[in-house]
Amino acid sequence: MTQQQTEKTPMLSNMRKLAKELKELEEQLKLGGGLDKIKKHQKQGKLTARERIAKLFDPESYFQELGLLIAYDQYEGQAPGVGTIIGIGKVCGREAVVVANDATVKAGSWWPETIKKILRAQEIAMRSRVPIIYLVDSAGVNLPYQGGVFPGQYGGSRIFFYNSVMRRYLKIPQLSAVMGQCVAGGAYLPALSDSIIMVEEKSFMGLGGPNLVKGATGQTVDSETLGGASMHNEISGVAHYKVPDDQTCILRLRELIKDLPPPTPFRAAIEVAKPPKRPEIDIYDILPNDHRHPYDMRSLLDCILDEGYLNEFQADFAKEIITGHARICGIPVGIIVNQRNLIKGTKGKPPKFGGIIYADSAEKVAYFIETCNRQGTPLLFIQDVSGFMVGVEAEQSGIIRAGARFVEAMATATVPKIVLTINHASGAGYYAMAGQGFDPDFIFSWPTGRMGVMEGESAVMALFSAQLDKLKAEGKQPDDELKAAMDSVRADYNHQLDAKYAAARGFVDAVIMPENTRECLSLALRTTLNNSGPHLGTFILPNNSL
Repeated sequence: MTQQQTEKTPMLSNMRKLAKELKELEEQLKLGGGLDKIKKHQKQGKLTARERIAKLFDPESYFQELGLLIAYDQYEGQAPGVGTIIGIGKVCGREAVVVANDATVKAGSWWPETIKKILRAQEIAMRSRVPIIYLVDSAGVNLPYQGGVFPGQYGGSRIFFYNSVMRRYLKIPQLSAVMGQCVAGGAYLPALSDSIIMVEEKSFMGLGGPNLVKGATGQTVDSETLGGASMHNEISGVAHYKVPDDQTCILRLRELIKDLPPPTPFRAAIEVAKPPKRPEIDIYDILPNDHRHPYDMRSLLDCILDEGYLNEFQADFAKEIITGHARICGIPVGIIVNQRNLIKGTKGKPPKFGGIIYADSAEKVAYFIETCNRQGTPLLFIQDVSGFMVGVEAEQSGIIRAGARFVEAMATATVPKIVLTINHASGAGYYAMAGQGFDPDFIFSWPTGRMGVMEGESAVMALFSAQLDKLKAEGKQPDDELKAAMDSVRADYNHQLDAKYAAARGFVDAVIMPENTRECLSLALRTTLNNSGPHLGTFILPNNSL
């Protein structure tokens, strides 16, 4: 590239660069097994999993896919989406969860991480009390990886445990459409649903296929006779509806959702949505290229909140954390967000570092969370936190006790909790700001999110400071070998801090584009508000359920 071409080509900001990389990766993963497999699937007269989902959910409505990046960097790239698509959206005007096997990826078979995705979808349905729809088209367990699928507390059987709890106690609608293969233990998933639809000449459901039956019993039988749509509707009675094709199957699912009793009225007073003060696209220019640099968080809030309005709580106290009441697309929410600017100290006191939690800010947030919890206001944690303050003054201020109050208030709040990581999410600060271990209802990240115990430079200092101090005392500089070792640690930490790395391991539900933030958050909030009861743990049984 010539110097003249370079001058004419604008440099992408860090966020734009990361967003571009993410979009390219997502487009690749959404092809599933590839164009050839998609065409082969369509030649069989079947819709692909993504086509099924597009027709199931309301036209023009926002659909938020979850777990798209799970294990994308494993299995030599041969398991895009681990053969399953999950997400939330609106079906006939009501929020619902979907689990769809992608038969273009190893016939929709299950990897260990497939189980993780299905369980996550079921947990969302259980906590939010919204219908869950299974679009089944799977050959069963991916046998080379059966050791990670079959056994264990969170192995495949956990899916059926959740099926049973939802069916018997939580009364959560579960609808299954068998639109292809459904074999072995996987057949219990539709069997434990409220309604089962099967597609003529395309679907099969059985504990064993024709080959297994022949090997086990000596019987020779074809798929239709053994477990086809006609057999299960006319003879076994296992299925409830028989339809001629995928299109009709999706229409029947929508009819079943439409005929469900109406959901519980939201306890939150939702108003007409108002646009943000600034367009969301401005986020790309507000967040600095260097993640270590300060910026004004209030400018970002102008892009997220309705009219940019925040009724700030204790605005003049502990300014390193901003708290207050706001609305996102008309939905009331309590905002807890880290301020990254250097905070001017009160008279006679030094300034505070932005993104750090001090004792007084921990106490402030704990009180605010408890207030929102009493009032039934959902909580949104916007993370850009480097951790809790350390040092003599911090310890003498009672930072441990204040931090514990913060954590306890957050952990025991029974209102919905949603997390958005926009930059740093480090150390115990990540925990306090509703990290994944504290069961937030949803946890999202921008492409710039960085999750870890510490940054690469901090890790270098922790590991090599003794050697560096010794060299400095001797008037020496680090040699090439030591520099290479430090660079290796930095690179390794930077890789593990990347938002895509977190998403690949299920540490976040999705990495979202900044311009989709309001739609994503409002859909997540509406989904959680279907449950007027406590949002604590995976699920809570109603008092009258036993």
